[in-house]
Amino acid sequence: MSGFIIVLFGLGFFLILAAFKAVKLVPQGYKWVVQRLGKYHRTLMPGMKFIIPFIDKVAYKVTTKDIVLDIPSQEVITLDNVVIIANAVAYINILLPEKAVYGVEDYEYAIRTLVQTALRSIVGEMALDDALSSRDEIKAKLKQSISDDIADWGITLKTVEIQDINPSGTMQAAMEEQAAAERQRRATVTRADGEKTAAILEADGRLEASRRDAKAKVLLAEGTKEALKKVTEAIEDKELPAMYLLGEKYVEAMRNISESSNSKIIVLPADIPTAVRGIMNNTK
Repeated sequence: MSGFIIVLFGLGFFLILAAFKAVKLVPQGYKWVVQRLGKYHRTLMPGMKFIIPFIDKVAYKVTTKDIVLDIPSQEVITLDNVVIIANAVAYINILLPEKAVYGVEDYEYAIRTLVQTALRSIVGEMALDDALSSRDEIKAKLKQSISDDIADWGITLKTVEIQDINPSGTMQAAMEEQAAAERQRRATVTRADGEKTAAILEADGRLEASRRDAKAKVLLAEGTKEALKKVTEAIEDKELPAMYLLGEKYVEAMRNISESSNSKIIVLPADIPTAVRGIMNNTK
């Protein structure tokens, strides 16, 4: 009798354990992949589900929420042989968990590798300036290139974004030097243009001043000529007025010479009237 009770207790415990293993509560946002005797059997949707205990086994628990995959930074060589550093982020969603777990060993690693490879290929066909300014184009090409591949794994690519795409440290230093040289060149050109303009204006000023000086001298000479003509007509053959005028000019010239900084000794004739008379005789 006691042995029979033990068997009953054992059978009851086994039934309870079997019932516990047969009932599965799949949480919202997940799908469970069930194997039967080591082979894929079915996929459990969220809610209370039943399986055959000890025969069926929940092999994988896969989320149905969007997964964010950070794509590590990598060096990429552009079409014009410039090294840039690029990284991205991909948003995926698993539609068919059985394909994701059985179609590839590690779907997250596989997608990261695909994105990196496609990114190198796309940027490698672009020049540096295009790669730095065409994020939307790179994004579209990445999505188109990857979507078909991961669709075979039951995964859809929601979107992929380029986080950073910058020249390498060495290239950045070279670009900064180039920009500094360009700024220096522009400053030199601007300064040279300014100096050229100033020199032209200065030369124009000197030319205009020279023209005005020449015109003034011509006018002065014409005035002097007219004055001498009138004086000659007034004095006729009289000596005294002419001596007076020439003497006045002679004294003025001597005064100008004496005021010159280069003049040290000035010798004046003892008889100024005689000197003036001599000048008059020489001009006749």
